[in-house]
Amino acid sequence: MVLSKQTKRAVIGRRQKLTPYLLVLPAFLVVLGLIVYPVLTAVNLSLHSGSATRLTGANYRYFLTDPVQLKNIGYTLFVAVMTVVLALLIGLLLALYIRFNQNRLSRLVMALTILPQFIPGLVAVYSMMLVVRNGGTLSRLAQAAGHTFNPNLMYSAKGLIMVNLWFNIPFAALLLASLTSIQEASIESARDVGANRWQLLQKIILPATYKQFFIAGAFIFMGNVGSFTTPFLMGGNTPQMLGVVLYKEFNQYLDYNRAAALSVILFALCSLSAIVYVIVNMRREKWR
Repeated sequence: MVLSKQTKRAVIGRRQKLTPYLLVLPAFLVVLGLIVYPVLTAVNLSLHSGSATRLTGANYRYFLTDPVQLKNIGYTLFVAVMTVVLALLIGLLLALYIRFNQNRLSRLVMALTILPQFIPGLVAVYSMMLVVRNGGTLSRLAQAAGHTFNPNLMYSAKGLIMVNLWFNIPFAALLLASLTSIQEASIESARDVGANRWQLLQKIILPATYKQFFIAGAFIFMGNVGSFTTPFLMGGNTPQMLGVVLYKEFNQYLDYNRAAALSVILFALCSLSAIVYVIVNMRREKWR
């Protein structure tokens, strides 16, 4: 059967319209199977309790009303938010130093910012514990010098924040990437008209980097709000990070419904950062 030119054009047009959907279909199926389906399964499991078939919000009420669990949620948010704030501040200072000091020390600092990426997390945490615990390396060095020094960083929020900061040093590189995009001519022009360091930071540097601030902050928050290794090894018995609480609900208490509910709560907390990330990227051109 011979097709007319108009029919051929219509067939080709339909194929061209379907081609993008066919190309994205494998990735969509992977996302559907590895992300959407487990999330929906967790939500369904969280709305049941024991062998009951009817839907219930008892598992969510437990985590959102129980004083111990509320304390765990507040503790987790405190550690995660403080990690974000301090990591971004330290990252900015490191990025500024590397950007405006082209010397051997700045190159060494730049190399050290990516070092944590090549060290396994478990090894890093145990190494840090050997150094900062009472009776550890720092305490023995102080004792050798005739002093008593106990950092008291084990089983406390400040110890968790310190180790989290070490893991998040590489995000300084993300801020550095935005600083390198600032033209040297722009900085020199501002200096020529009398701009001091604070004005350079406020008028030129921050407007060029605050998008990266939001993105880095979103990833740091998501990586720490549900972290497990560091809180499990260095955290105390109470309060606890939600990652450790989830582990205990699932493995020790075998309460899969409550574990699913806590998973959904963690997913909701991380979604807040994801929303910030999406909004920042969508409004990028407008902010520029």
